[in-house]
Amino acid sequence: MSDENKTLAQEVPYPFQAHLGFKITEWQSDFCRLEIPLEPFLMNRYGIPHGGLHATLLDTVMGYSCCYTDDPAHPKFVATLSLNVQYLAQSEGRCLYAEGRRTGGGRKTSFAEGRVTDDTGLLVATGTAVFKHRTNQINLNTTKRTV
Repeated sequence: MSDENKTLAQEVPYPFQAHLGFKITEWQSDFCRLEIPLEPFLMNRYGIPHGGLHATLLDTVMGYSCCYTDDPAHPKFVATLSLNVQYLAQSEGRCLYAEGRRTGGGRKTSFAEGRVTDDTGLLVATGTAVFKHRTNQINLNTTKRTV
């Protein structure tokens, strides 16, 4: 693991992340990548990945791309202000990969774009988002967030 990605090993998955089963595989300044195996409980009634899964992956990966810090003792957080998702194709694979890139912003807000592909290389969804940087502290050691 490179020095840039040490934060991955030091941030415990939050409960929703653990429940869905996605893992952050790369996280550095202005970029994040995650993956999730497609399990039966993630499918809709047609047997394909639920659209909400794509939205969750895009929201998460773009948000992380906007709040990287190389100091795990001082994590950064963002809140989603706007999320747009474009559904392009049905996944044909058994795993989804999401990548998010911070495209701009400043001290209070950030902008990002993202994409979801499957393990066959098919582009299944894209997205854009706007995030507000949070200045209040959040307790990562409990499931209850303190604001």
